[in-house]
Amino acid sequence: MTKILLSLHVLAAIVAIGPITVAASMFPPAARRAAGADGAETGAAAVGTVRLLHRICRVYAGLGAAVPVLGLATALAMGVLGSAWLVASIVLTTVAAGVLVAFVLPRQEELLERLTGRQPVERSRTARLALFTGVFNLLWATVTVLMIVRPGSTTGA
Repeated sequence: MTKILLSLHVLAAIVAIGPITVAASMFPPAARRAAGADGAETGAAAVGTVRLLHRICRVYAGLGAAVPVLGLATALAMGVLGSAWLVASIVLTTVAAGVLVAFVLPRQEELLERLTGRQPVERSRTARLALFTGVFNLLWATVTVLMIVRPGSTTGA
């Protein structure tokens, strides 16, 4: 059962978190391009790209909830719930989710509203979003490394 849970956990992480990290990283430059697009047709297509990237982030964020659930089930089955590397991963996962929900998604929505309302999109807004997106991605990368290396684990890496 442990191998099945672990497989599902890893698959969920790849399928759910991967698209968020890519789409969220693409969002700020796409928003800058959409803000600077000339012509109604070009602008509409650019805004459509930004809208799609936001939808990917929002939908996959919901699917991403399966990752920690399956991770906790796997840790319970493996008997490693008290391991320092797992506790650190849980904390970092919680922080990453908080960054996504509190900073990345709302700023994406704000920029999308500005674009659809034909309001100016200052570079500082997209730069701030890029910063929060980078923090989110860095947190997930750290969790991934912890899951692989498992420092201090007796189960080996």
